[in-house]
Amino acid sequence: MTFFKTSRRIVIASAAAFAMTGGLALADGHQKLDSIHFLIPGGAGGGWDGTARGTGEALTGAGLVGQASYENMSGGGGGKAIGYLIENAESNHGTLMVNSTPIVIRSLTGVFPQNFRDLTLIAGTIGDYAAIITKADSELGTFADLVNAYNADPSSVSIGGGSVPGGMDHLVAAMAFEGAGADPTAIKYIPYDAGGEMNAAILSGEISAGSTGFSEAVELAKAGEMKVLAVTAPERIDALPEAPTLKELGYDVEFVNWRGFFAAPGLPEEQAEAYRDVLAAMYETEAWEEVRARNGWVNIHNSGDDFMSFLENQEQVIGDLMKKLGFL
Repeated sequence: MTFFKTSRRIVIASAAAFAMTGGLALADGHQKLDSIHFLIPGGAGGGWDGTARGTGEALTGAGLVGQASYENMSGGGGGKAIGYLIENAESNHGTLMVNSTPIVIRSLTGVFPQNFRDLTLIAGTIGDYAAIITKADSELGTFADLVNAYNADPSSVSIGGGSVPGGMDHLVAAMAFEGAGADPTAIKYIPYDAGGEMNAAILSGEISAGSTGFSEAVELAKAGEMKVLAVTAPERIDALPEAPTLKELGYDVEFVNWRGFFAAPGLPEEQAEAYRDVLAAMYETEAWEEVRARNGWVNIHNSGDDFMSFLENQEQVIGDLMKKLGFL
């Protein structure tokens, strides 16, 4: 079963030559913006956190942005940060909020009342495949072992994730199990606020395995803490070549989670374009390639109106699938 496939789209924008206030003055020379403040809707250690900090690292490392700052604001499945950005729009014109596929899923399920249309869309920047992980010394050596244990006694297997029930990590686990011929509706799914909490639960034996982003799984596997049972990529990824794909294991499952950036509603268009320009320029830098390769991300760039079309299409595809799986 194919859940969601994303084609690579590169949009190259020209730099805007104008001056702005609020910490976004266009500088002479290579630097384009003085500063960017990143709002992260979840806790430390999760995919949003890694994406915002990796992007800030690349932008400042390449000299495109003078300074980057970060603020973690957990709560409401990401709704707290979205509400904050909307309710304090004018004072947040120097802020970019990172988000991803869950902003579509959680608005569909009513976790929060807002959706992506209530924000200023800046750009989708990367794709991150998903992974099923367990602790390095687990008796579950393969994804087939996990499925077999589940089929023998569904109550004995629990899967953790960094999203709410019915959220993206839950959906990925359901897709993987369904692809393996198991009943996806009986999965005992345990939600955690962010990756760090879920990882601790796996290591302590509180849960059997976890559903997470591949970029998070790479670091855990390289540190010797986790083993990756399967990834949702169409083929093995260079960042962790030993990790098998669900497809090569015989399961027709492929999924990629986009991540990107939004700004407050009412942001002046020239400021929005400045953000889009600096993100477009980032792709041409060695600093970005270093961050991208280290995390196993895929460059998926949808800017402005293209980003809106992309999200509207995903909203339709995901909504149809969630109804099929009984989540809507």
